[in-house]
Amino acid sequence: MRPRRHAICAIAALLVATGSLASCGGSDDGDGDALRFVLFGDPTETAGYEDLVTAFERANPDVDVTLSPVAEQDDLLAKLTTQFASGRPPDVFLINYRNYGQFASRGVLAPVQLYLDKSEAIAENDFAAAALEAFRFDGSELTCLPQNVSSLVTYYNVDLFEQAGVPLPHAGWTWDDFLAAAQALTHDGQYGVGTEASLIRVAPFVWSAGGDVVDDPDAPTTLTLDSGAAREGLDFFLDLQTVHHVAPPEREEQSQDSEARFLSGGLGMYLNSRKSVPTLRTIDDFRWDVAPLPVAPGGESATILHGDAYCMAAAGQQADAWRFIEFANSRQGQTILARSGRTVPSRMDVARSAAFLRPDVAPASAEVFIEVQPSIRAVPHTATWSRVEKEADQILEALFYGRVDREEGIDLLVRTTAPLFAEPGQ
Repeated sequence: MRPRRHAICAIAALLVATGSLASCGGSDDGDGDALRFVLFGDPTETAGYEDLVTAFERANPDVDVTLSPVAEQDDLLAKLTTQFASGRPPDVFLINYRNYGQFASRGVLAPVQLYLDKSEAIAENDFAAAALEAFRFDGSELTCLPQNVSSLVTYYNVDLFEQAGVPLPHAGWTWDDFLAAAQALTHDGQYGVGTEASLIRVAPFVWSAGGDVVDDPDAPTTLTLDSGAAREGLDFFLDLQTVHHVAPPEREEQSQDSEARFLSGGLGMYLNSRKSVPTLRTIDDFRWDVAPLPVAPGGESATILHGDAYCMAAAGQQADAWRFIEFANSRQGQTILARSGRTVPSRMDVARSAAFLRPDVAPASAEVFIEVQPSIRAVPHTATWSRVEKEADQILEALFYGRVDREEGIDLLVRTTAPLFAEPGQ
């Protein structure tokens, strides 16, 4: 039965994460003429896609889908690079907007725009504009169809806030409020805030301060984190660890990452996108909720898009691939994923529905993901952006944990990434 095959692939994802298995389905990654669908995420995150595939196959009995999850985004990029190079790419894959440019630039994707224009089941105006714009690689034609419009938010432990007598996070709270809360919650092995040190975590603080991450969002040539308002945002972020010590030091982060620390009740606030919700819903010994990111003094609200989309390989089974993408982005398809908790639906009718808002389960303030949408911004999605991020993140991590001098590290950050903007995509 099909569900059994999907379960085997989900089990394989666990083995991939532990290094016990290369991938589900081997190099062929499919069953004969089955539609091959690749995505990333742990079993908790990908459970909703199991349900989506089952529903699609029930509605389309002539199409068999092989679901092939991998553990991390880096695994996905490596898998896709290898499969496109071998001439056997997946028919459909789910990818973040920051990473699809390297494939779009090589012409190996079949743009969805013509299919969408002809569809009688879905229409462009069904979807959030911020999500759509991130997947127009050439600036006009829609390359891939976004399935979510998630953003960076503040997860917080309600019980710890109340025990410390600290006001709960709310819309419009400031950097000063955020820091004061983090300091009050940091004591006796407990920390106020947990975050990865990366470009996509720094960006909202830079934007809120009035700066930008790059010189030109449409045609970037360099990072601009070394001066002005952008530097102010970067400094505030780095100071959380190096000056205020409200984030776990590197050794403690390595022994227990921030998500695990939040799950165990040892972290007051945790910065992440909607992807954490399925895992956080396993918490049963304290209350938690979500709030927007804090706002810089005299600045504006800002957050960053965490958006994924379904892309079709030009060399794949386009007709059936589109049928799957169309179903996945119908009201029925997006409702299935909304119930899983993993995504903020890119369809606004589903995002505003009970399937997503779900007052019966955490987070109680799910509407935050909708309310922050006017403040969502995106980093560039150029052919080499994923390489810029990878290089930048290594240096930002060293800066965040004080392994390098700040001035030298920021200079290195700009100098090291600058050549990557001019290189062609791989």
